[in-house]
Amino acid sequence: MAITVFSHASCSLHDAGEHHPERPARLSAINDQLIRSGMEYIIQQRDATPATKQDLYRVHDKLHVDTLFELSPSEGYARIDPDTQINRHSITAALHAAGAAINAVDTVMAADNQQAFCAVRPPGHHATRSAAMGFCLFNNIAIAAAYALEKYSLQRIAIVDFDVHHGNGTEDIFQHDARVLLCSTYQDQLYPYVDTAELETLPEHIIKVPLPAGCRSVAWQQQVSQHVLPALDKFAPELIFIAAGFDGHAEDEMSQFLLTEADFAWITTELKALADKHCQGRIVSTLEGGYALSALGRSVVAHLKAML
Repeated sequence: MAITVFSHASCSLHDAGEHHPERPARLSAINDQLIRSGMEYIIQQRDATPATKQDLYRVHDKLHVDTLFELSPSEGYARIDPDTQINRHSITAALHAAGAAINAVDTVMAADNQQAFCAVRPPGHHATRSAAMGFCLFNNIAIAAAYALEKYSLQRIAIVDFDVHHGNGTEDIFQHDARVLLCSTYQDQLYPYVDTAELETLPEHIIKVPLPAGCRSVAWQQQVSQHVLPALDKFAPELIFIAAGFDGHAEDEMSQFLLTEADFAWITTELKALADKHCQGRIVSTLEGGYALSALGRSVVAHLKAML
């Protein structure tokens, strides 16, 4: 059984500006490592189709969506927030990034391949219901999860976000929807600066695991094993989504975590076992962070190998 990898050429045309860490070279680095590792002969690569506005409206306010379309510049850049700006290709790229995740849902639910990965940008997990932020325009994984809930009448979807930054946008969108279990590990006191007081009043379907700067493999794996994996097993999801951010890698300057590609392989192996147990192996993984190019490429390869 192969893994389907969805992407689109437009995702490399989105440009957030010179020296911006979320750059087109990220996808090139992944493709280079897939070729170098021999994974290109194992995966099935497909072009994504774009999400529609109706797909976006399932999780985003109409005003937010329409405003981004209106802000799209004919030349140069339009700034959305201090960290996020777009060029004339960005909206098309974002539509294909969200569309890739929807395509991945259809693929795994049809059992063509039971695992799919979306090599796309811009990322999505910081985009809230009403705002773009943190390099993110539309929330790719939330859009796909809402689509899966509606089209396939699912009642239990799990989203595991191991990006080093908390997926605040995904939490905002699903905070009142107990059909979606969100488990997020992240570096404490790092963007988007989660208020730790909130941890005491979270609903049962939102699990946040803040960890200190300097977190290494053993501590990170212990916390995942203690908080994330048992919750997933109890929830028994019908489909597992992974917000796959690799910016917790020791080589990545966007955080102070000290993880390696072996850690991303480990958590993927654990999630694959739970997917095999509860949902016929069905996993949809979407790229979020990861800005040290070599580490990103190696980590994605490790992630995909662990899904096989």
